[in-house]
Amino acid sequence: MLYYLFNWLDTLNFPGAGLFDYISFRASMALIFSLIISVGIGKRIIQRLAAQQIGETVRDLGLTGQIEKAGTPTMGGLIILSAILVPTLLFARLTNVYVVTMILATIWLGLIGFLDDYIKVFRKNKEGLKGRFKIIGQLGVGIMVGAILYFSEDVKVHKRVPSNYQLKEDERFVTRDHNAQGQENFRWIATDDMTTTIPLVKNNEFNYNWITGDSNKSYGWLLFIPIVVFIVVAVSNGANMTDGLDGLATGTSAIIGLALAVFAYVSSNAKFADYLNVMYIPMAEELVVYIAAFVGACIGFLWYNSYPAQVFMGDTGSLALGGIIAVFAISIRKELMIPVLCGVFLIENLSVMLQVGYFKLTKRRFGEGRRIFLMAPLHHHYQKKGIHEAKIVSRFWIIGILLAVISIITLKLR
Repeated sequence: MLYYLFNWLDTLNFPGAGLFDYISFRASMALIFSLIISVGIGKRIIQRLAAQQIGETVRDLGLTGQIEKAGTPTMGGLIILSAILVPTLLFARLTNVYVVTMILATIWLGLIGFLDDYIKVFRKNKEGLKGRFKIIGQLGVGIMVGAILYFSEDVKVHKRVPSNYQLKEDERFVTRDHNAQGQENFRWIATDDMTTTIPLVKNNEFNYNWITGDSNKSYGWLLFIPIVVFIVVAVSNGANMTDGLDGLATGTSAIIGLALAVFAYVSSNAKFADYLNVMYIPMAEELVVYIAAFVGACIGFLWYNSYPAQVFMGDTGSLALGGIIAVFAISIRKELMIPVLCGVFLIENLSVMLQVGYFKLTKRRFGEGRRIFLMAPLHHHYQKKGIHEAKIVSRFWIIGILLAVISIITLKLR
């Protein structure tokens, strides 16, 4: 909203209004505002949650410090969602297809988590929203996002090509340069092909339409949309699994968000994209504003969510955080980077799958279920081993930072 106001003021030569033309300025303001909202308004929301006795119900699993957390205000994800959406609405271009997609995904996923928390807290049903309804909601988000990114005419990428490149039907040259002899060389083409990035591979572009042999995008969506749905569901549930210790999911999400901010900035800047020889994604610069608000919201929430937590995000926050990360990565064509970048989420998810699968297998084979870990998800395994909660969280953050750095390095490692 402020973008359009200051854009109008700039036409009137109002002093300083031109700052809003710079992504770096608007992203910085979004970060600052999200911190102010999450830290400042967050305290009032926590007090309101406590007054309404919206507290966490804890099952005794024999974990150190677990019983003491009973009654801690939950549904704090409302703080995170507010701190993301308000700065985005203030500082981003709201007509941008990527911003619209992220806002819709944020609200949708937040509502799924809110319904789950509402049933747990107010209906006193520990199971919350039934699993099939959660999955249906996540499927809906994936289908919506996949359809927008696949069919929208505003979603295009620019790719570098050799000077003798023969244009396809849906391609056009957008940037030219000249060699030493003054002959014109074409550097970039615009295409609406669903091209993505394969990490650690030279000439690392992969087109979903190639698998279906679909040059006109008539059938490629049959592959692309299910992949989007799978990624959204997997990462969303991974974040939900990770949200078991104070600050673990929040801090990990902030680290991932910083890495995604780097990817979004270089992909949306023609000069950086040219230097790094990566796809240039026009209009994706507005995603930098959104992800800045996301990072600020996570860091600000840590003010109250770090050990010992004064508030829990609940599914309102955890489902939304994972889904946001998935949708964002898909939007900037980095979805194949998720297993590395979101490695902490992946490990937590896999630990549960392995534990459950091995238990069922051994129960059928030996009549008694056996376990790989002392307890799943993985962070509870280390709790059972007597490691302090704060130390487990810190070490998982360190692993998250390492994975984020490795992900960023892949921009040059091919």
